[in-house]
Amino acid sequence: MCSSNNFSVKVALISILVVCFVDIVSLVNGDAVIETVPAVGLDSSEVILVRSKRQLPFLSNWWSTPSYKSNKIESSVQSYGNGNYHGKHRHNSHGHANRTSGLSAGTGVSERDPRFLSLFTIIKFDNSACLSASGDNGTCYPAAECNKRGGAANGKCAQGYGTCCVFSKSCGASTNQNCTYFTHNGYPSSYDGTGSCQLTVYKCSPEVCQIKLEFDSFNIAQPSPNGVCNNDQFIVSGSTTAVPIVCGVNTGNHMYIDVGVDNSPITLSVITSGPTYSRSWKVKVTQIRCTELGRAPEGCLQYYKGVSGVIRSYNFDFTAGQQLSNQDYTACIRVERNFCGIRYTACNDNVQFNQQANQRTRAFSLNGQNAQTQIGAMVGATSCVADWITIPCATNSGRVTQQGGAICQDRICGDTFNSEVSMQQMPVYSYAKPFRIHYHTDGNETNDMGNRGYCLNYIQQPCTPQQ
Repeated sequence: MCSSNNFSVKVALISILVVCFVDIVSLVNGDAVIETVPAVGLDSSEVILVRSKRQLPFLSNWWSTPSYKSNKIESSVQSYGNGNYHGKHRHNSHGHANRTSGLSAGTGVSERDPRFLSLFTIIKFDNSACLSASGDNGTCYPAAECNKRGGAANGKCAQGYGTCCVFSKSCGASTNQNCTYFTHNGYPSSYDGTGSCQLTVYKCSPEVCQIKLEFDSFNIAQPSPNGVCNNDQFIVSGSTTAVPIVCGVNTGNHMYIDVGVDNSPITLSVITSGPTYSRSWKVKVTQIRCTELGRAPEGCLQYYKGVSGVIRSYNFDFTAGQQLSNQDYTACIRVERNFCGIRYTACNDNVQFNQQANQRTRAFSLNGQNAQTQIGAMVGATSCVADWITIPCATNSGRVTQQGGAICQDRICGDTFNSEVSMQQMPVYSYAKPFRIHYHTDGNETNDMGNRGYCLNYIQQPCTPQQ
């Protein structure tokens, strides 16, 4: 998480005025919030609570002899939801709360002196991720800070001391807030206009190395018959690595965008210029620091975590998708602890393209879907010259040498998923680390209009004693 302003809480001689104010204010449960400010240090906020006179020592104790044998108790950190909540106070020998910061500076009054009125409790909580009442992700801020940053309060966090602040931006806006949603004008209603809708994203901290884009909802016009996004386009500008232009249906997919060491912004653009179409998009923009464990390896446009999952090319859809031209990117899978290999299988296709041709599927269709008959799996650089995926040392059973003495393949294409030339789909294994799939398409899909791209299930394979 990123926080741009950090201030220390300074309470000095004005405490006398606060006492007078508290004396005439009716307080709920004896507390009142008088100030919320960002705390010292990164990514946290503090709320100052004023204790009512009912919670203070009686005046009969005011002139009592000071006791310096106080038992100092500092509350421990409590986990709350997606963030941490801290409550810090100390107790003197009478059991009354004294403020822990330097109120005694220059006054000659010790913090342990029971004659000093206990006025403040400082509540500190992290500006961490929170789940809003509407289900969107936000950042936990005091209400005033949320409003100052241009967010919308949507539910409570930090045990009620903070508000879940959701940031949403539309066409022509800019942001330096972490966890910002990029939507079209009028969202969630559909959009049928033409033009350019842009969001400029600035780093929220110099330590940011990546921007993650999650397509919560994304449906713009399909490409032309040659696979080129001529009508509608989603374009990412400013990345240190190439990002392909995409269009069509990409709900549930994502991108990791590498950014430079300076504060140059990233620009997200949705260009709409085609015929009437019911468009809609909502893209979650998250900033990732260089030191975060969730950072994707450099050059990985897609990054998957976990022992199992599903990998899809952009605009993959069994019924309406179409393979995009000019795609050239890498999908990476994090190697989990105690796993040494990975197994890929084509996704289950309930919509068969042609049930008369060996239950032909669209789950893996990079070439040949316009042909009347199935062309099967093709492998190697000689056969796969236009569109292909690369899986390092792919085999059907984990062996290095395949049937007929051939060495494991890297390049696979066709309309059947198999690491060997075949008409039947088979699981494909790879024990080359890191786990990666590189996807390439040429600039013209006219002869492959029926191709969808690929959808693969993966499950990592545990290490054996020999590995």
